[in-house]
Amino acid sequence: MSTNQLDKKSQAWSALFSEPMSELVKRYTASVFFDQRLWQADITASLAHAEMLQAQGIIAAADYAAIQKGMAQIWTEIENGQFEWKLDLEDVHLNIEARLTQLIGDAGKRLHTGRSRNDQVATDVRLWLRSEMDLILDLLVDLQKSLVAVAEKNIDVILPGFTHLQVAQPVSFAHHLLAYVEMFARDAERMADVRRRTNRLPLGSAALAGTTYPLDRERVARTLGMVDEQGQAQVCQNSLDGVSDRDFAIEFTAAASLCMVHISRLSEELILWMSQNFGFVKIADRFTTGSSIMPQKKNPDVPELARGKTGRVVGHLMGLITLMKGQPLAYNKDNQEDKEPLFDTVDTLKDTLRIFSEMVGGQTNPATGVKEGGITVNPEAMQAAAQKGYATATDLADYLVKKGLPFRDAHEVVAHAVKTAQQAGKDLSELPLATLQQFNATIEQDVFECLSLAGSLNARNTLGGTAPAQVRQQIARHHARLTH
Repeated sequence: MSTNQLDKKSQAWSALFSEPMSELVKRYTASVFFDQRLWQADITASLAHAEMLQAQGIIAAADYAAIQKGMAQIWTEIENGQFEWKLDLEDVHLNIEARLTQLIGDAGKRLHTGRSRNDQVATDVRLWLRSEMDLILDLLVDLQKSLVAVAEKNIDVILPGFTHLQVAQPVSFAHHLLAYVEMFARDAERMADVRRRTNRLPLGSAALAGTTYPLDRERVARTLGMVDEQGQAQVCQNSLDGVSDRDFAIEFTAAASLCMVHISRLSEELILWMSQNFGFVKIADRFTTGSSIMPQKKNPDVPELARGKTGRVVGHLMGLITLMKGQPLAYNKDNQEDKEPLFDTVDTLKDTLRIFSEMVGGQTNPATGVKEGGITVNPEAMQAAAQKGYATATDLADYLVKKGLPFRDAHEVVAHAVKTAQQAGKDLSELPLATLQQFNATIEQDVFECLSLAGSLNARNTLGGTAPAQVRQQIARHHARLTH
């Protein structure tokens, strides 16, 4: 049998049609040149299905052995770049099945017993995405560790905290970085939650209504590791739902979008902090570029591009939601369009997490075992900025409240004091005691402790606060959590 004949016979629907598909339609409907990345999942799921078919007596042991041997050869061919992907065969599934039949004959044709490409692709995408989420979870841990490592070195570094991008109150730079650790920790929780719902088996749903063959779907689920925390098989319970919904892909892309939004916020701050007007931090040269015309510039291209790529991932989320919104049950060809946005979302998120982990925390020198590069902090610039914006004004108000003044009255008193300091071109802590006492007679010498930046930080010694003592406790908690 010629290869062309074999390819035609692999299309189970071809005998019904009186004319071949046009070349334009082939190119328009084919997915093989992007869905071939599912090949490992496809072979893995096919082998689990074949093992179950043999165990149930649906195919012979000899057929199962031949399928195992043929799939092993195909795996090697694809890994070595020797596999010929054919447009005529539409997708990854038919390409692999056609090659299997070419290698082992009728045994390869029996593999598709009790399944359809509808439940096959739904299974493959779930298996592939599950493994990608495992990688993403590891990368989220790496990024959190990088942020914690930088925070640990900068607990006593004082940064102006902003609201409305106006200097508000002083915070520990470490405390500021740990805010992102909390965000990425929640991103990891969401990703793990999505993974649980993704890790369910559609295979055995067949085209839409199930199958007449006595399949053991739970056996396949256990073989593929689609089990819950107690080891119970996780199987899609409705065949229509199993083949037709892609909510797990939408949910993943939503989680990825939130993660990218957190990265984008960090990117925006790095961009601001690196500018000459702030000068708070530097990042290693390998994460920046120069200007073609202005030789003095170092541009923060990596954070800027991550900020831009966030819009790309959010766009994929909108595309996937729109893809699903008008589909009747069950499977529709529309669902072929789920893969490219899903694949690009995974690639973008993985690349971004990997590069940010290195950009923040540095890279380990293989010769010395020491991390080099990463964020370089300028504590003097941060402290000078914090002193410019009357960041301890709230501390003065709190001081007066503790002296018995109602907060709203204390707020008014401090506003007048700030106005006087502004006119004098001084910080509140630089005003003489006598001047401060003109605003309220209860003010004493101890006021200068609360008006200092360090005093302001130390005073916020409550759970979740910016006091260095609290920050150290949080760092210890993160260390324990991330090395568990």
